[in-house]
Formats: sequence, C-alpha cells, structure tokens
Amino acid sequence: MQRQNEADLAGKVVIITGASRGVGKQNALDFAKRGAKVVLAARTVEPDSKLPGTIGETLAAVEALGGEALAVATDLAKEEDLKRLVDATVARFGGVDVLVNNAAMTAGSAWEKGFMELTREEWLHQFDVNVHAPFTLTQLVVPIMAARGGGRIINLTTGSGEVFRQAEEPVKMEAIGKFSLDVPGYYSSKRALDRLGNCIAPQLAHKNIFVIGMNPGLVATELVAIRVAELGLDNTVAVPMTVPSRMIVYFAACDNPAEYTGRLFWAEREMAEMGIELD
Repeated sequence: MQRQNEADLAGKVVIITGASRGVGKQNALDFAKRGAKVVLAARTVEPDSKLPGTIGETLAAVEALGGEALAVATDLAKEEDLKRLVDATVARFGGVDVLVNNAAMTAGSAWEKGFMELTREEWLHQFDVNVHAPFTLTQLVVPIMAARGGGRIINLTTGSGEVFRQAEEPVKMEAIGKFSLDVPGYYSSKRALDRLGNCIAPQLAHKNIFVIGMNPGLVATELVAIRVAELGLDNTVAVPMTVPSRMIVYFAACDNPAEYTGRLFWAEREMAEMGIELD
C-alpha cells in the first residue's frame, strides 16, 4: 500500500459513536485538531463509578483545543436515539461528511458467560449495538452525504481472517491470562459488521461514499487498563489510542478512498507500512 495525500478536513462534520472515552474520545480530539466539527455520541452523560469519561468531558476537551463539538446522549440500541443523533447533527452543523462507527458492547453480562450460558437477550443486544446501529446510522447519513458530494463511513472491527490476510480463519484464542475471549456475541456481530461494509461498498461508491473497516488491535484504553489490573490481561503489545485514531483520520482524509472501500485494515500494520506519523 502506498500512502496517499490527505485533504484538508477543516469544516468537515464528523459523527463519532462511543466518544466518551477510549479511541472515540481520542479520535474526537484528533479530528478537532484538523479543524473538523465533531459530534459526540455515547450513553455516558453522568460519571460512571466503573469507567472514567463522559461525553461532556470529551466536549470540554475538544473546546479546550478551540474546536467545535456537539454532545448527544445516545443509546445505540434505540432507533429513536440514532435518528435524534443525526437530526441534531444536521440542525447544528448542516450535514454529515464522516461517520465513525466506533462504539461497541465491550463490557457487561455477555462478557462473563460462555456460549451455553448466554441468553438470547444478551446475544441480540450485542447485535443491536455492534451491527444494527451502524446499519441504521449508515442508512440515515447516506442521503445527507450524497447531497454534499460524498462521504466516508469508517467501521471499527476486531481481529478477523481478512484483516490478518491469512488464507484461513486463525484459531480463536479462548483467553489471555484470566481475561476470557469467549464472547460469541461480540465477535460474531463484529464479523457481521465487516461483511456489511464489504457488501454495501460497491453500491455506495456510486454516490461517492466509501466504507472502510479497521481493526484497531489491542489498544491501551481505560477499559484495557482496568482489565489488566483485575483480570491479568497482557497489555505488553497494546498500542496507544493515538495509533487507531490517526488511521481513522487518514482514511477520512485520503485522496482516493476508492482504493480502500469495502476492505478491512489493521491500524498498527498499515500505519507502519505507509510511514504515517502521529500528529
């Protein structure tokens, strides 16, 4: 892969889900540094005793950089919240240019049960947040993007055979230390999101809208730090949040997104191969 030139993002409108902490928060800051207007979507409005970060705190951090932002409390499992998110974005900033589907269910009861203990409700909730929300948000923003001449949709995924460019699916790890990776709903729904992006990319390309999937890898987020302390997760290969965030910005700004649309990428590897520097 050859590195492309990056266009100016000043004035572009970017919706980022899961923006109260982790990669979503970092991404909001990085887009704001490029002059983009960012819309922050997440459930966490009030401080959580278990996890740091709120959308209000991310909003304050963006504004401290001199950026423009809008925080919209959003439960991604609720269709009415998704519509309200897009409506609020258009009302405030006039449109949408980039959608970053970053949020995912990475905690809760579904992460504590094996397949046979998993309830149908827990299984469906993973799909509601990880697949159905990106599906609905994409349908909502496509007409808006098309009217503005095009756009980018970037889906954050997890490790998969395509991302690792192996002929066959690698054997799934069961655990890292005491931290279980036996989470069928999460991994199955993320693979469904990968395939969704792959399937809709050719159709959306006719509207100058491009869909790119990216595996952030193991990232040194606040949640990972908690799992390191409580469950023995090995984070020696964890990358800073700035790595996947920088690649999201690259895919949003690159001159020829048609080269990447419908495909999956691995942030750390692609960043190294293309010689992309952290801002």
